[in-house]
Amino acid sequence: MPDSLRDIAKMIDHSLLHPTLTDRELADGCALARRLDVASVCIKPYAVPLARAILAGSDVAVGTVIGFPHGNSRVEVKLAEIELALADGAVEIDAVINIGKALGGDWGYVSDEIGRLNALTVTGGLLKVIFETDYVTRDEDKIRLCEICSEHAVAFVKTSTGFGFVRRPDGLYSYAGATDHDLALMRRASAPSVQVKAAGGVRTLDHLLRVRALGVIRVGATATEAILTEAQRRGYR
Repeated sequence: MPDSLRDIAKMIDHSLLHPTLTDRELADGCALARRLDVASVCIKPYAVPLARAILAGSDVAVGTVIGFPHGNSRVEVKLAEIELALADGAVEIDAVINIGKALGGDWGYVSDEIGRLNALTVTGGLLKVIFETDYVTRDEDKIRLCEICSEHAVAFVKTSTGFGFVRRPDGLYSYAGATDHDLALMRRASAPSVQVKAAGGVRTLDHLLRVRALGVIRVGATATEAILTEAQRRGYR
């Protein structure tokens, strides 16, 4: 169990990625992240300079996303995005794999892409590789991705974007996000040096504590304030 409120806060990457968020809402989200002293903000790429300015002097890292949310950009485009993000002040990079290449078993392509993205990112930050587990559903594919990420010594493997909507039998679109099964599998299949980030659907303190017990050290969350308010109510200080 976490020892303090700060331990819980430092598990959270406060997510500011919804397409409808305005600059004012992004600024307010960064201010909230600073006040709550979370691990990082994960903000839309164009707003990295805004986050850097608001979070300057704090212990909250600036993160952003690459190839988001579908991962279909050419590798060269993803590399250009990372270069710009690092120049703008991001130090944590959450990049989506080429999902179709993984589903098609083109592991040479997938490995080359992850290796190139990581090699650039580590010049100024750390890389979190997003599998999008609502699309990459076969355990054997997730295990292979963990092996590739371990071979390239990336910092994190991550479940989801939170935007990987799948059509359900009732015709509505939704996502499962970070499931206990996938998180346990990813922790087990990754090298000890590769950490696990749960993203997609972690909205309560109980859920955060549950994924922590599975070996997760970061979660992506939009319900950050509610989670930390509940932690305070339960006596975390």
